[in-house]
Amino acid sequence: MDKELHIDRKEIEELVFDTRRFFNDQRLASDVRSKGPADYVTQVDIQVQKWLKEKLEENYPMIQFMGEEKNNSDLDFNRPMWIVDPVDGTTNLLHDYKQSAVSIGLWDGKRIGLGAVYLPFLNEFFWAAEGEGAFLNGSRIRVSNNKTLEESLIAIGTSPYYKENAERIFDMSRRIFMKCQDIRRGGSAAIDMVYVACGRLDGYFEMNLNPWDYSGAYLIVKEAGGMVAEFDGSPVQFRKKSHLIVSNGHIWHEMQKEINK
Repeated sequence: MDKELHIDRKEIEELVFDTRRFFNDQRLASDVRSKGPADYVTQVDIQVQKWLKEKLEENYPMIQFMGEEKNNSDLDFNRPMWIVDPVDGTTNLLHDYKQSAVSIGLWDGKRIGLGAVYLPFLNEFFWAAEGEGAFLNGSRIRVSNNKTLEESLIAIGTSPYYKENAERIFDMSRRIFMKCQDIRRGGSAAIDMVYVACGRLDGYFEMNLNPWDYSGAYLIVKEAGGMVAEFDGSPVQFRKKSHLIVSNGHIWHEMQKEINK
């Protein structure tokens, strides 16, 4: 798809690398407003999205732009669009807990064909194009080869905007915890997913994820040999909130069994 739409990987890489200056500006990170319960936006979110939108629309005027910090009601899913989360892990950013990411997925009207996730505090750039593999800073990555939950490290998501689901979420997390080596809670869906892609984690699950939370990392996991699907096993739709199980492929069904008990 990058050839069909003439996407320059190096250009995208340089564009997201430029966002690092916003993350390093403490004044922007300290300028915060609330969008809802446990849901915040900083000037880093706003400035990163503004920067990416301007540059992507300038370089690729034929491609629509979906962003977390804008009204997306006018978008046509039958046409190409960027699906962008300017800061995945805003609450982490507020606390200087350096686990935040810039996430960009490219929807071509039928599927995700490109994915990029940039971790500015680690200066790590994850990238995948359909059929071309997944990469971290230019080196090929693969999911882990762990075959069971018993030997796996699993990340959980707590869906903090939906605390009415806490009992269900923590019941699922407890069942997973009792079967696996240990669990982690990183606070960024994009980071948890690319960590599955490169083998740092073996699996991850979370409810109520928005398309911008997972679109950038989705193809990176797939091209690294992993599996991403809804809790019920159905394919990801990218047009709505999703309850996702992400894994190295080997443990997906074992995770699903524990989650859906």
